[in-house]
Amino acid sequence: MPAYKSFCWGLGTTSFRTKQFNRTIEEQLGLLDEFWRIPENSGEDWINNNALQIRYYDFMKEKGFVSGDAPRKDKDAREKTSGLVDIGLITDNRRLTEVGVALLGISRSGDFESDNIFQTPKDSFIYLKQLLKTSNTVDGSIVRPFIVLLRILSEFEFITMEEYTYLLPLCIDYHSTEYVIQKIKNLRDNRTDIESVIIERLMSMDNYQEALSMLLAGRVNESLICEIGMNRKSRSYDRPYYPLYRSLYNAYMNGDSSAFLSVYEETKNMSNIGRLWRGYLFNTVSTRAIDNDPLSCLNHTLFDGVRTESAFKTVFFKVMHMLKAKATLSDYLDLNRRYIKTTDIVLFEDGCIKLDIVPKHFFGNVIEDLYAKAFEESAKLFDNCSMQEIAPCLVENETAVIDGVNAELGTAVTTVADARLALEDIRYSRLQELIDDKFTDEKLLILLDLFERRSDAQIQEMVTDDADIPTIFEYVLGIIWYKTSEYQGKILDYMKLSLDADLLPKTHAAGGEADIVYEYPATEYFPEHSLLLEATLADRTNQRRMEMEPVSRHLGMHLIRTGNLNSYCVFATTYLDINVTADFRNRKNSFFYDPQDHTKYVTGMKIIPLDTSVLKSVVSCQRKYRDLYTIFEIAYNADLNPLEWYDSFVRNPIINR
Repeated sequence: MPAYKSFCWGLGTTSFRTKQFNRTIEEQLGLLDEFWRIPENSGEDWINNNALQIRYYDFMKEKGFVSGDAPRKDKDAREKTSGLVDIGLITDNRRLTEVGVALLGISRSGDFESDNIFQTPKDSFIYLKQLLKTSNTVDGSIVRPFIVLLRILSEFEFITMEEYTYLLPLCIDYHSTEYVIQKIKNLRDNRTDIESVIIERLMSMDNYQEALSMLLAGRVNESLICEIGMNRKSRSYDRPYYPLYRSLYNAYMNGDSSAFLSVYEETKNMSNIGRLWRGYLFNTVSTRAIDNDPLSCLNHTLFDGVRTESAFKTVFFKVMHMLKAKATLSDYLDLNRRYIKTTDIVLFEDGCIKLDIVPKHFFGNVIEDLYAKAFEESAKLFDNCSMQEIAPCLVENETAVIDGVNAELGTAVTTVADARLALEDIRYSRLQELIDDKFTDEKLLILLDLFERRSDAQIQEMVTDDADIPTIFEYVLGIIWYKTSEYQGKILDYMKLSLDADLLPKTHAAGGEADIVYEYPATEYFPEHSLLLEATLADRTNQRRMEMEPVSRHLGMHLIRTGNLNSYCVFATTYLDINVTADFRNRKNSFFYDPQDHTKYVTGMKIIPLDTSVLKSVVSCQRKYRDLYTIFEIAYNADLNPLEWYDSFVRNPIINR
């Protein structure tokens, strides 16, 4: 009997398809490190130890990493950790590897500052090295998916999301990779389509050839359809294909156009893949339209013009497995993207995937030698090694940065410092495009509404699900302030957040400083100063407990450290507690001492609270920072009790001016 064989690679495991991907991985490393330090666990083996795996699940639940009760705790514990094995952060025995320890150290220190040629964060550089080493075994072939991606991007400069989803994972060895490269060329010349490429790739495999031969030679019944379906989990999952086959046969072979309504209805019994069948066969979702005029509701498909039973069987088989393959590849899409995005050198924008400038030229120069490693395992997967130890061609040198920038931008920079300035200009151009697309005033107002309602899923859908909601709130506040400041200043530096290659947030800062520290040079409107922007979604009692002390401490230490007493803080929140406002007003006349050196202190701090209703006016009325500064200065110097002060000197002047 023909058996299912994998036809594509996938990074990690679909059971570990999680939001806030970087942080979740690093939290998992911390949990494993802590778990193995518990005496009752430290000497045990993980493999085939269900009791230990159940203990680890319970440990994750105790720490708040998982919730509820999994039907099989041991299986869930394996699935939650298996993706970390795949990329070399832990061993099969779930102990942290050398590279896992290094990544955990970065996470715990909170120091993500770049220390590499690509100017990516420290953790991203580790992920890059791991993906360069990570391999899959597919139908007996070894492939390093990330190197294959680099090979294809060196050929085409970019690939579309459709090519990334459906064709890139088909590259499982040298021949299939060269085949896909040629097919992408054909696709862009309109000489083929995605479905044809998938079918051709599947039909080149002996198990699909054997299964088609069985279908052509046999009498079609439910058992045969289930056999030739080669379902990965169980043959019984393919039972709904038999009534679909019969309805399609009646419609196309017997000429019964009324059977198309049955075809449509049968696809509803096929779980998610039924949607693909409906999209392939029909141009409408209206059953009434199909019932009234079925022929006008059909797409052009491979079934058109089929006249013989063998031709019909062949088309059914090819479409069945092509749509199954598309479903599998779509299922892998999100996970593959999450792993690849951890490197922070690959851009996912405007429906295209491409390399950032420096990595594009760095890898473009060495791809021929690096590609020679694409179809062999790396012996260094668990090692925290250098790029050159991964492949001798990966020599880090500053010339690559300079040459890459000059080649890409048509500049003539001669130093790394100048090259980085040119790259910074490009980042801010990309940020402007991002703002114009995702953070227009209208969208910012929608987001502020969503923050007030805590519609978390909608917020993450609009921005990113690689960051939690408080982090996204900080980020959105930074964007608002950048626009209010008339796009002046280095907001990407001012935001104390980790950003991915697409300039979207992915982690919280380690702490110890304000969320955003905006630097303003002296102008005719205000003196040189820093503005500390603090953001919180905490409300009522939580806000009083969590924010009053940290906000004043951050500002006090900043004033002592810099000596610039013109600096102040804006505190932004969805809900403004009256006692928080009162406390911040009292800071105007209170002392703050350096806890390590009591000879250093400041006498008075300026903290201006803003709730999101006022922020909405800042956005909708396009308030400029130079005007806000004047309002804040008048408010700070006003004498009025806190209950009346906020409305009289902050809210009303901003809303009504």
